Amino acid sequence: MMTNEQVMRYGRHLIMPEVGVVGQEKLNAAKILMVGAGGLGSPSALYLAASGIGEMTIIDPDVVDLSNLQRQILHDTSSVGVPKVESAKKRIHEVNPNVKVNAIQDQLSNENVRQLVREHDLVVDGTDNFQTRYMVNDACIFEKKLNVYGSIFRFDGQSTVFCDPNGPCYRCLYPEPPPPGMVPSCAEGGVLGILPGVVGVIQATEAIKLILGKGDPLIGRLMLYDALAMKFRELKIRKDPECPVCSAHPTITELQNYEYFCGIAPEANGESGQAQEQITARQLKEMMEAGRRLTLLDVREPQEWDITHLPDAKLIPLNDLPDRMNELDTADDIVAYCHHGMRSAKAIGFLQKMGYKKLKNLAGGIDAWAVNVDPEMPRY
Repeated sequence: MMTNEQVMRYGRHLIMPEVGVVGQEKLNAAKILMVGAGGLGSPSALYLAASGIGEMTIIDPDVVDLSNLQRQILHDTSSVGVPKVESAKKRIHEVNPNVKVNAIQDQLSNENVRQLVREHDLVVDGTDNFQTRYMVNDACIFEKKLNVYGSIFRFDGQSTVFCDPNGPCYRCLYPEPPPPGMVPSCAEGGVLGILPGVVGVIQATEAIKLILGKGDPLIGRLMLYDALAMKFRELKIRKDPECPVCSAHPTITELQNYEYFCGIAPEANGESGQAQEQITARQLKEMMEAGRRLTLLDVREPQEWDITHLPDAKLIPLNDLPDRMNELDTADDIVAYCHHGMRSAKAIGFLQKMGYKKLKNLAGGIDAWAVNVDPEMPRY
């Protein structure tokens, strides 16, 4: 039985025949697991809270950074340095104090994912890395829960609903992850700040439709959004009868080592398969101060170079490297860097294949330099 306050709060729902009192009570009783409190999680969580979702668990290991505020509307300037889940909980309660919010400042892992998925009615996946997407997908298959998926990059977004018994899962669409560094993250490639608002609201809409049992959900349909062209397109995606997880005869029946599956390791190997030597920002500073002969190879894009760069560095964007590697002096120690270290690892791997020997990758990229060596350097 709803209180007078709830009737007033949800009145615009109650007068809709597709929702009504029965539908609103379903929303009030629903439990949703929000994976991530960032760009996609922000609009999803806010609108789901406003709609009256009864309980929401938000898991995210990060703290609010100034660079988040361009798109992560759960947080504000006063939240910088605060755990994202705590900032999210505070903001959600400002919108709707009736929502129970479980804030978990932790990384989703093989140790906690299945129990978390099991305890909720469905999952809204707002992650930005492949290993977590595969993990969430598999856990949803094993626990028979729906996965409302979204992803964003620059001006493009996509959304669908995975893990319905009659529909495809994430592995049906993407059987294998791309090679490490092949698909840059939003931190590496950028994202229009408004874009996650559109895609996150689509995710929230799908979650509400699934709870209500109304409408035609995005099961077997991948919605693609191009913000530059302001166009929506739809692709049909089918359940793979040979899918290793969701087919009638699965070959994967338990959680995997997802970092290994996605080709991610502490000491990343490049395209050559050889181990790569990592160097920290402080170690690089010591090399520079000692007068070591070296080439600082910046493999970012020109617009990133314009924001900031290391002194005396040479800019050769990663995609230009095959045509310009002759500009590098093989007598020098070559230290490659990018924003966070993924593109430079790919550059090192390519140069190893080409026979270069004296190669080092700046761990954490130029962002690590700004944090550990030069706090006056702009961060983005």
